[in-house]
Amino acid sequence: MPCNVVELLDAIENLRHHLNQFASNNNFTDPEVISMSQRLDGLLNEYNAYI
Repeated sequence: MPCNVVELLDAIENLRHHLNQFASNNNFTDPEVISMSQRLDGLLNEYNAYI
């Protein structure tokens, strides 16, 4: 888990980029797409707790 808001934002952008790339080549119901989306949701929830 990221330690500060800058690391958190970097992690969000990195995961968002990977998710977009993976989802563009796979079905949205692919288990890996769903897993990545859930991880991104968790990071976004964590960011919302900071602000």
